[in-house]
Amino acid sequence: MKTIQSMIYTEVLAKVGFATLGFVGLFFFFDLADELKWIGKGPGQGYAFEHAMAYVLLLVPSHIYELLPITVLIGTIFVMAKFAQTSEFTILRTSGMGPQLALRNLLVLGMAFVVLTFVIGDYVAPPSSRVGQLLRTQHLGVTYMQGVTGAWLKETQGKGHSVVNVGSITPQSEMGQVRIFEFDDTGRLNRMLRADTAVFEADANTWTLQNVSADYFNAAQSGMQALRREQLPSLRWPSEMTEEMVSVALLKPERMGTLDLFRYIQHLSLNNQSSQRYEIEFWKKLFYPLSCLVMVMLALPFAYLHLRSTPITSVVFLGILIGISFFLMNNVFGHIGNLNAWPAWLAAATPGIVYMLISMLGFSWLVLRH
Repeated sequence: MKTIQSMIYTEVLAKVGFATLGFVGLFFFFDLADELKWIGKGPGQGYAFEHAMAYVLLLVPSHIYELLPITVLIGTIFVMAKFAQTSEFTILRTSGMGPQLALRNLLVLGMAFVVLTFVIGDYVAPPSSRVGQLLRTQHLGVTYMQGVTGAWLKETQGKGHSVVNVGSITPQSEMGQVRIFEFDDTGRLNRMLRADTAVFEADANTWTLQNVSADYFNAAQSGMQALRREQLPSLRWPSEMTEEMVSVALLKPERMGTLDLFRYIQHLSLNNQSSQRYEIEFWKKLFYPLSCLVMVMLALPFAYLHLRSTPITSVVFLGILIGISFFLMNNVFGHIGNLNAWPAWLAAATPGIVYMLISMLGFSWLVLRH
């Protein structure tokens, strides 16, 4: 059995690696072609070809994370179909490898891919993407923004609360176009701050605002609010909102690590804000690596098909279609769950559950009934 396991694992790893290399090369080409239009632009010496090449290379871990479940499916289907076509799987079955043992061997290999996907998605891809964005920003002078109005955040402070609007943020953690609205416990606006830039002071739990315009609203005897305005070169504003929280609000949540998303969800919940979108993304981060197990389960029934007269390329093409359909379903259910306020874990887990049921039905029909 160790010899059989070694043969299966070697074949699957080689084909998955080959499929991953092919897809990553394709994405690398498209990304590089898209970056060529920026060469020569930007301040100073500008954005050169080597900068574009380095940026595209730093995006490779993100592409590997996104593609691994699909390439695991394609590579495993190719191996299983090849074994069926050459009758090798029939020989393995007569050697004592029953359906349960075959499934168990593939699930062990699938768990290795689960661990690999999780490590790349949480510990390799996020910092690699941040370094790439930093490199791009340094030579293009571009900042991160979300839409026209930027990101809006809320924080409870003492008896009142503050609403913060951040227009942009650079990879050097410098925020631009910052507006802060401070309210008391009755909902009355007490102070409004506008700053050109702001930086995080993590050790002191404060933000340092630069070139600040401060408007104070004080209750007058007439019942109206009296306005007093000040211009300050700098101001330290106490806040427990971290760089990660602002980054999640400004950047796409799928580019953040699981722990960063969890902390931001807690922040939203403490401040009575909707966290549905980020909860779905958090659960997708947890369930996405497990889709590698679903993929190897989908591939196993191909070993029991009669494929002597079927070209192996047709089987691989079918695997590609199944992988793409899973990727699309995974994205669509995230949006549907957000629109219909489904439980976050259900919206994230439904595609995997559906494809797992399909694989088990195919496996039971081919193996147990035939």
